[in-house]
Amino acid sequence: MSLSSPFVELDLHGYTTDMAQVEIDRALRRVSPSTYQLRIIHGYHGGTNLRSMIQYRYRSHPKVKRIMPGDNPGVTILVLREL
Repeated sequence: MSLSSPFVELDLHGYTTDMAQVEIDRALRRVSPSTYQLRIIHGYHGGTNLRSMIQYRYRSHPKVKRIMPGDNPGVTILVLREL
């Protein structure tokens, strides 16, 4: 994962909510100021725990401007900068 690109992707398939939170926090600390979006792939066949945690935990994070759904139910996008 290149944390200096404008669109960063983070695949969290198989992660617990605690493990996912650690990885998302790490990515948010390390992304470049020029990064627009953090695209989180969490899946949905195993339930919606990760999606719910992301939407709740990161809605008021200082680096996150807004949260939007991805192109399918297994993806959530954290918008860090507007295009």
